[in-house]
Amino acid sequence: MNTALKITAFAAGLATVFGTSYGIGHVTGDTSPKPSAAAHAGHTSAAAPSDPASPDGDGGVVPGGAGHLPGGLQISERGYTLSLGDSYVTAGAPVDLRFRILGADGRPVTAYQRAHGKELHLIVAPRDLSTFQHLHPTRAADGTWRTTAAVPAAGEYRVFADFTPAGASQGLTLGADLHAAGDLRPVPPAETGRTVTVDGYRVTLTGDLTPGRSTRLSLAVAKDGRPVTDLQPYLGAYGHLVALRAGDLAYLHGHPDGEPGDAGTAPGPDITFTTTAPSRGGYRLFLDFRHGGVVRTAAFTVTAADGPASAAASATPATPPASAPAEHDGDHQH
Repeated sequence: MNTALKITAFAAGLATVFGTSYGIGHVTGDTSPKPSAAAHAGHTSAAAPSDPASPDGDGGVVPGGAGHLPGGLQISERGYTLSLGDSYVTAGAPVDLRFRILGADGRPVTAYQRAHGKELHLIVAPRDLSTFQHLHPTRAADGTWRTTAAVPAAGEYRVFADFTPAGASQGLTLGADLHAAGDLRPVPPAETGRTVTVDGYRVTLTGDLTPGRSTRLSLAVAKDGRPVTDLQPYLGAYGHLVALRAGDLAYLHGHPDGEPGDAGTAPGPDITFTTTAPSRGGYRLFLDFRHGGVVRTAAFTVTAADGPASAAASATPATPPASAPAEHDGDHQH
């Protein structure tokens, strides 16, 4: 696994993060995005065929070709298309998601490169960013992918497929809408401070992002008042970071600096990422980490803003829903 934060062929999501002249600012409850003049693509939104490839660098994110959209905003890119079997479902019960990745010839893709232990990673999130699922579908011989997703409430969801076709030099992330019928009651993302609590674990975010510059985020995990120093690898890393931009759900998927077994990366308490954001506005950051055999997710609401970051708008920890036990490569839903 490559070191550093990357937008991978993973849903993912994240070179991470989009590189332009804007960035994430400080932790707050404001999630209203402001439009960006130009948002460059990351690793998952690769350069066009006429552009040179943009490999990831250690410790950060290398943008894709200039002028390209961030990952997950397009259903088709570079000749590949995400085709959902049924984009209309009923909320309140688990949904059997089936989809295919179609190539330029219209045929299902049946050969992929493995990234972080899987051929394809799937992220499912509602547009109000109240929940988050990181899933690992199974693929049939005919190229049809299948998984079960939770659709707890009515509304509009976004499905992100993060993958690298066999023979491709770069991965990409495609996104499609999933419409869930029912009694729609949208709610804004929960406000958070720099510390959130999930299943008794306290995760603290330090560091601010400055527009147009790669900056470092560190997330420290503690339990019962003590730092956690025995985090377990999950998909080949001590943590995974997914960011979704409020409004259009532009997608970033990141991996931390270093990796288990590299003789330089400690298994906690800190998980460090180097990031650059595509624009001003609100974002939800979802950190997956594994401890005691269980994968948990800590969610932060942040704002990308010009200038130095201010203190958190709220110091009261938000408590996301509890996690279910997960195996090393198991699906993860919140």
